[in-house]
Amino acid sequence: MRAFAVTGPSQSGKTTLVEALAGLESPPTQRFTLMGDATVTSFTFMGDAWSVIDVPGGHDNLPQVGPALAACDAAVLCLPAEADAAVLAAPYLRMLDDTGMPTFVFINRIDCATDRVADIVASLQSYCHHGIVLRQVPMRVNDRVVGAIDLISERAWQYRRGERSALVELPSEMQVRQSEARGDLLESLADFDDRLLEQIIEDHVPGSEEIYRIATRVLQHQDLIPALLGSASQGNGILRLMKCLRHEVPGVMALGDHLALPEGALAVSCLGDHLRHIGKTMLIRAVGEGVAPGSKLGGATLGSLNALDAKTPVSWLAPGNFAFTIKSDEMLPARICTESDAIPLPKWTRPHPPAMKRLVRPVHEKDEGKLSTALGLLDEIDPGLSVSQDCVTGLLEIGVQGPLHLRRAIQKLADAYGVEVECLGVPPALRETIRRGVEKHYRHRKQSGGSGQFADVVIRVSPQTSGSGFAFTDCVKGGVVPRNYIPAVEAGAREALCAGPAGFPVVDVAVTLKDGKAHSVDSSDLAFRIAGQSAVREALAEAGTIVLQPILSVDIEVPSVFSGTLVQIVTGLKGRVLGFEAHPGAKGWDIFHAQLPVAALDELAMSLAGATRGTAWFHSAPDHYEELRERVAAEA
Repeated sequence: MRAFAVTGPSQSGKTTLVEALAGLESPPTQRFTLMGDATVTSFTFMGDAWSVIDVPGGHDNLPQVGPALAACDAAVLCLPAEADAAVLAAPYLRMLDDTGMPTFVFINRIDCATDRVADIVASLQSYCHHGIVLRQVPMRVNDRVVGAIDLISERAWQYRRGERSALVELPSEMQVRQSEARGDLLESLADFDDRLLEQIIEDHVPGSEEIYRIATRVLQHQDLIPALLGSASQGNGILRLMKCLRHEVPGVMALGDHLALPEGALAVSCLGDHLRHIGKTMLIRAVGEGVAPGSKLGGATLGSLNALDAKTPVSWLAPGNFAFTIKSDEMLPARICTESDAIPLPKWTRPHPPAMKRLVRPVHEKDEGKLSTALGLLDEIDPGLSVSQDCVTGLLEIGVQGPLHLRRAIQKLADAYGVEVECLGVPPALRETIRRGVEKHYRHRKQSGGSGQFADVVIRVSPQTSGSGFAFTDCVKGGVVPRNYIPAVEAGAREALCAGPAGFPVVDVAVTLKDGKAHSVDSSDLAFRIAGQSAVREALAEAGTIVLQPILSVDIEVPSVFSGTLVQIVTGLKGRVLGFEAHPGAKGWDIFHAQLPVAALDELAMSLAGATRGTAWFHSAPDHYEELRERVAAEA
């Protein structure tokens, strides 16, 4: 069995394309939908067994694309016949560039095209390191595409609505265009074949079979990416695409070229789900012999295996075939599995950092204990999800790719694990500090029968430079405060700094113990800790604190055409623009550097989605704290 993935931006017709390909000869043999509406479909074509994975478009679904590609032999990038759609395909082209796997571009809805195909390919080339070459050119009548000319076989095909295209004579008015385009294709192929280059130089026309062989080799090495035309909804160009896949896509053994499979690799796990009445399941593809129920896989014993209908048991899995694991809770997605180990897939398969973070708590108190378990299970099957605990509220925090991903995670918690949750915004981790030093004398004295409590301290609380944290020193002389009590004073000072007058932790202060007194009977560690704590609190109240907000360093990865629009977005969010530069490893992309308040991250994610049409993402890291203006602090 061979497999390919269909990927591309939303509304490009991917699902229609998959249905058309899988139904060329007969209805698909098996089809199953996983979490996030990713589907895996099995079908036969000209006696060969095939599987195709279709992942919905959009930024929220990108984390599933990488693992899906890793389990396939080739990819088909589907996009509408519009030059402006190239930027929407940029994230997928970037990932496909990194995979090194054979890739086809399918320009869909060609019958509705208003842009020149050459312009569409040129726009795509702006985001791809590998050359993209036309394998077909459109035939037009009155500016309407009515068919396509194959540049290798030099045959013309006229589209017929809902039927297979008809072979027709090459229109005379298309001969010049066809000859030019074929020459461009041959020159591109000749860059990777010396014999073809010699033939072109000698004005010798190579045969179609020879050109097909060269094109197949060039595709399998991902030296070039061929572009084909069609309309999936009308059934046009589908057979030509499927025949290219059949003749040119390598088998499962070629997975090692772009996955660097280790010795002893048995299977690749790609996508996971939690199915009612079945539990956790993982879609795996065998890449070696010996994958069967009860065998060792990924360091654990494999449970049952079911076919792609998730019902029919499978006794063993031949290399290249897919199956769902049953009762194998140790299995994780995005892994290369040997008998004893589960190795993460290459870096290009990994998700982008979460764009949104939310606190979650159960709607019903009885689910309090179930929530952490449910989130842990969801985290195991959802590659784009992150789970942690918020240090301010103590609630569980989830990171998601966007609003759609958040809704999907909440729905899965309810449907699969029976836990209804509500989401809250993550409060910013505000801090307090002082701008002037204060010296404070505090005496703690308590007598309630028996031994009492006595401690007398003189402390000075001083500001420090930003990021310095807390420092404690003492300069007492003459043993007025015994050395064994000084650590207790420091402990009390630290406790006082846990919450300042505004209720937030206090940072960047130095506390100095200058003087004090002790009693030979009534003094104790407890008494000096209370004295140190109370003295620092009174000093903070007298000095007056200011509230600080965390500022993040943000790197936005964005297609270059949108870089200019980010200036207004960042400044509108009270951030600082630090500049941008060309991405060192991604053609047509920039890295935009900025600093932003942590409270602005949600709005940044929403603004980026609109301004860049869902193509950009960002990485953030703590940088420093800044004073929060009084009006904003009051609202917080």
